[in-house]
Amino acid sequence: MTNKITIAIDGFSSTGKSTLAKQLAQYLGYVYVDTGAMYRAVTYYAMQKEYITSAGFDVAALVNDLPKISLQFQFNPALGYAEMYLNGVLVEKEIRTIEVSNFVSKIAEVSEVRAKLVEQQKEMGKNKGIVMDGRDIGTVVFPDAELKVFMTASATTRAQRRFDELVAKGDAVTYEEVLKNVEERDYIDTHRDDSPLVKADDAIAVDNSALTREEQFAVVLDLVAQRTKNI
Repeated sequence: MTNKITIAIDGFSSTGKSTLAKQLAQYLGYVYVDTGAMYRAVTYYAMQKEYITSAGFDVAALVNDLPKISLQFQFNPALGYAEMYLNGVLVEKEIRTIEVSNFVSKIAEVSEVRAKLVEQQKEMGKNKGIVMDGRDIGTVVFPDAELKVFMTASATTRAQRRFDELVAKGDAVTYEEVLKNVEERDYIDTHRDDSPLVKADDAIAVDNSALTREEQFAVVLDLVAQRTKNI
């Protein structure tokens, strides 16, 4: 596959977008960008500053601080993918907690945050040969992407996957707590005013409720082969 393309993977939370994107990037020799990590890092920053808490959200304070927020992906050869650094500090573990998950959709609603991150994402993909996953990659960041995939699965399936993942990391969470988080994020992501989560008209839907990671990878890799063949 010598013809490099842009691959946009969108979908609901905990559908395995990042896992699939990492697999594709590694196999194809493409750059992988986890946009969710970018929004999670901004969320973590806001939490550290106490701009967002269970009691409220000081949007103006966060927007005012945006110029102070530096996000950078650094490749970790031991892991085979890039990790997120916030203002020079590795925060990959900190941004994957249920606490960050509870706030990230609210952070992603802020237009100024989206504008800052989308600008960076567009710059990252200007030379193609990139796999990017998120909520608005095929609709906003790369509307002209050669391949757009929209990932979906039932809320209960996604909650179980996320629960198992968090428990394996040692987090003290309940399945009910995770399911509530999944359902709340679905609602916020699909109802926000700025760049809501929607399937692009030319995106191919992949419901992986009953697919293994290997089966899912094979399905999408075949789509990649079809697209690169036609260039």
